[in-house]
Amino acid sequence: MRSRCAHFRLGFTLIELLVVIAIIAILIGLLLPAVQKVREAAARTQCSNNLKQMGLALHNYHDTHGTLPQGHRPYANPGTSTAPYEGSWSWMAYITAYIEQGNLYNQAKAYAASLNPWYSWYAWSNPACSQILKIYICPADTRGVQRYPAQPPYVVEQALTCYLGNSGRTSTSLDGVLYGWVSGPVTGSQVKFVEIADGTSNTIMVGERPPNSNLEYGWWFAAYGYDGRGNADCVMTSNDLALANYFSANYGCDTTDMTRKIGLQPGNPNVGCDAAHYWSFHPNGSMFLMCDGSVRLITYSANGVLPALSTRAGGEVVTLN
Repeated sequence: MRSRCAHFRLGFTLIELLVVIAIIAILIGLLLPAVQKVREAAARTQCSNNLKQMGLALHNYHDTHGTLPQGHRPYANPGTSTAPYEGSWSWMAYITAYIEQGNLYNQAKAYAASLNPWYSWYAWSNPACSQILKIYICPADTRGVQRYPAQPPYVVEQALTCYLGNSGRTSTSLDGVLYGWVSGPVTGSQVKFVEIADGTSNTIMVGERPPNSNLEYGWWFAAYGYDGRGNADCVMTSNDLALANYFSANYGCDTTDMTRKIGLQPGNPNVGCDAAHYWSFHPNGSMFLMCDGSVRLITYSANGVLPALSTRAGGEVVTLN
């Protein structure tokens, strides 16, 4: 007698499939926040490393020259300036030789001194302007590499930065450590560490402000700024309503209360007036390089003490958690 073969059911029922899908969805939901936290931690670590390298470069520059570099060299008008034609060079341009970019620095200097062709008067035509330097880009900015397109008479693209020097409380107070000067015999800040009477651990040297979506501010090599002193371009203020009002009037804003657009406030690259203050893509605050070379995350809740942290000799007493 022929035996009967057992028939086995292959596959899953609809209910079983739904249960499996639900379990997978739950696991993904649990995993994604953990992955995001790991990414945020990695970006924060790399950002901290960028700032520490800048701090080391600034200290080495000080050891060599006896002062910190100019935050922003005065703009040079074509036809009136003299060699070496470095008008509007930023502090980042002057420390390139100290961040293992000596060849780039030498090429930039040679071009600036040549005055050939005629538009080398303009710092924004220097070939160094288009060079992307990762040390000047915070990895938390997921937009990645960005350049402002070439515009005549500036014949090269302008590479951007997320890091701005501390020019002080306002664009005219000149009480920070990296600031610019428009006219007169002064060529820009040349601060000595011994002049930082508030203490190097209590004074900001560099902070974060990502470029806005229009990419018009945050040019790392040569920066005119909103006022010709590099402010909101390569250096930043902590308590300047005039700067906030300028950006609101010219680039738009999401509020009429300009006190919300100075110092250290949450920001959005698509909001024009957020170019007027420190902010970052890190959660809760921004990373800052202090004058002693240390790096710390300062939260948005500490905005009230940022002006005190921005002065080099204001005599304030500051406590940060």
